[in-house]
Amino acid sequence: MGSVTATVGPPTDAHVTPWFRTFGAIVAAGFRRHATYRQAAVAGVVTNTVFGFLRCYIFLAATGAAGTVAGYDRAQLGTFVWAGQGLLAVIAIWGWTDLADRIRTGEVAADLLRPVHPVTSYLAVDLGRAGFAALARLVPPLVVGPLFFAVYLPRHWATVPLFLLSVLLAVVVCFGCRYLVNATAYWLQDVRGPMILWTLGSGVLAGLYFPLGFLPGWLEATLRYATPFPAILQIPLDVLVEREPMPTNLGLVGLQLVWAVLLLALCRLVQRRAERRLVVQGG
Repeated sequence: MGSVTATVGPPTDAHVTPWFRTFGAIVAAGFRRHATYRQAAVAGVVTNTVFGFLRCYIFLAATGAAGTVAGYDRAQLGTFVWAGQGLLAVIAIWGWTDLADRIRTGEVAADLLRPVHPVTSYLAVDLGRAGFAALARLVPPLVVGPLFFAVYLPRHWATVPLFLLSVLLAVVVCFGCRYLVNATAYWLQDVRGPMILWTLGSGVLAGLYFPLGFLPGWLEATLRYATPFPAILQIPLDVLVEREPMPTNLGLVGLQLVWAVLLLALCRLVQRRAERRLVVQGG
């Protein structure tokens, strides 16, 4: 009798390519969806620019006569503020309740019937949104800021690509955090409480209201290495202004990658647990 040998190996291109095409199509759809809200983008740019002036003056006043504070000079703080104002819309810390709303109304059942995992689908849409925000919301503050303030320009050629990679990872980390907050609706139905806690905590712990370097050294180190919050905003901005040496910046971006992987894995775990107890419209 003949024998049949089964081989088990990595996925072939025939399986991988359609997945990437599907993921890319969802990313493109997310980009087009958010590109339709041009007036909202203009209003957001104006708002972020106004607050950029206020924050920049406050931080520059904090430097005092010494001209430096917490390892930042005046030019670095200028870049920190204006790049941070642009990144606000890219990482989208606040305002995302799409998943929670669909859980509350029961529309999430349609998401579970699709061939793409909900975490993957929502991540792809969010990456498309971030791509549009990078063009419409990040670039204008980076242009306006240097017209009125002295800013810091990177001195190492590797800083710019490392910053772009750091921003991409920041988007993924922030998405993972927001997804977990939204997923509490599977158990709570009403996510206003978790959303308020997230809104209050993320701004402070991510370095939005002030650089975490303003805090005592032990507290900054604890937040930076033991929580994912600095990976959302503080780390990309520190990479851009080159506050730390290049090897340290590489390590911080690697830490971002670790948090991104862990949070996405946790999102999938929570989603799987939620699906086991999901009740839609009382059914």
